[in-house]
Amino acid sequence: MAAITKISIKIFIVSFACILSAACRSNSEVPKPYGYFRITMPENTYQKIGFNAKPYSFEYSAIAKIDERTDKPDQNWINIVYPQHNATIYITYHNVKNNLDTIINDSHNFTYRHTIKANAIDEMTYLFPEKKVYGLYAELEGDAASPIQFLLTDSTRNFLRGSLYFNVEPNSDSVAPVVDFIRKDIIHLMETLEWKK
Repeated sequence: MAAITKISIKIFIVSFACILSAACRSNSEVPKPYGYFRITMPENTYQKIGFNAKPYSFEYSAIAKIDERTDKPDQNWINIVYPQHNATIYITYHNVKNNLDTIINDSHNFTYRHTIKANAIDEMTYLFPEKKVYGLYAELEGDAASPIQFLLTDSTRNFLRGSLYFNVEPNSDSVAPVVDFIRKDIIHLMETLEWKK
């Protein structure tokens, strides 16, 4: 009888320990957030596009390539393509002929068409009076198609506009590291821009 009681007590203790350990477990699984692949960026080095065929000159990233716009050969439009990041900076150029206000308004309207998807638009002015370069840089927050746009002018003869686009569906979280990298390149482009005399 004593052996049965000892066995009963052992069974009771084991059963109680199992129930206690099961009660401490959480049955609710916490889903893991979506993640994105880590994108490593190379060192920023630059090369120069010269005045040979264009009325402007600037330095652009060594990992990018220049595509001439064959559909607009007489307008000095180019694309700065980042093939490994599926990104392009579209550069358009206009000769100013007493129409600077119209060109700036068109550019401003083009930027603000993105307010449908942009959460905010932050603008900064860039002034380099010694080179006669005056610019506006706009960064669009959120899932806008173009996260960065900029314009540069000498206010009398030259006007250059740039827009960064990705050849993917807009998702600000997934392209954020690339935007940070290309942002530096765009600011460097703006700081090194010169007009042909």
